[in-house]
Amino acid sequence: MRLSHNRAVFVMVAVALMWSTAGVVTRQLESARSFEITFWRALFTALSLLVILPFFQGPAVFRKVAQGGRAFWISGVCWSVMFTAFMVALTLTSVANVLVTMAIGPLLTALVARIFIGHRVPLRTWVAIVVAGSGIVYMYAAQLAQASVLGTLVTLCVPLAGAVNWTLTQHSHAQGHDVDLIPAVLVGAIISALVTLPLAIPFSATGHDLALLAYLGLGQLAVPCVLSVMCARVLKAPEIALLALLEVVFGILLAWLGAGEVPAPSVLTGGALVIGALVVNELIGWRLRQ
Repeated sequence: MRLSHNRAVFVMVAVALMWSTAGVVTRQLESARSFEITFWRALFTALSLLVILPFFQGPAVFRKVAQGGRAFWISGVCWSVMFTAFMVALTLTSVANVLVTMAIGPLLTALVARIFIGHRVPLRTWVAIVVAGSGIVYMYAAQLAQASVLGTLVTLCVPLAGAVNWTLTQHSHAQGHDVDLIPAVLVGAIISALVTLPLAIPFSATGHDLALLAYLGLGQLAVPCVLSVMCARVLKAPEIALLALLEVVFGILLAWLGAGEVPAPSVLTGGALVIGALVVNELIGWRLRQ
């Protein structure tokens, strides 16, 4: 499926919304915790992709996995780091610190794309990155004093892996290489499940928990991650990372509506900065393309 730029933007907004459901769904779990959540989510993601990918691409998708080149396997490792590091970081530091650290994702992506593939980032995107990142930092500034150094370092693995992944995906398609990086999401899920399995035992998830974790595997990871790779063929790497920041804002709203966590005024102000930066950046870009 080939997306226009505008459609890719709307798809990425939907992707951010699907990603953001992790928090409110996790709040409904009865007994599963930490690494067990990560394991089941990764396992259900892999199982979902084993059905989704052959349905859309046929049995040839498994040959692509077996014959994948360096870019393919690097992307798979990046996905596994992104799947795993987020939950590990939450066991080491506060959710606020994790979200603040992840807010530097667009900046890291812009820098990686500039250094390794020479991508010139428009001034409007740099401004949007700074404003959006500032908005998220403002949301959680009061809790930064409780930050864990180790937790922050682990969290940094998430935006760094994302920056490498988006830049790699963009570069591969720009060079005209026939490399399908969508199956790399499957590889990442399998690696994440294998790494977290020993840490997840003994299992404590109930049937209710498994049903929710199955949703997380399919609707919160498998489908949106595949869609995000498709969008990366059209959108610039920094632009994708910037749109992905909506996950934080959507996550706050869903926790408010679905779990009764009323956000503070600072959260509403910071969220308005994030959304405003994204909207202005896209409107300016749309007018320039016109």
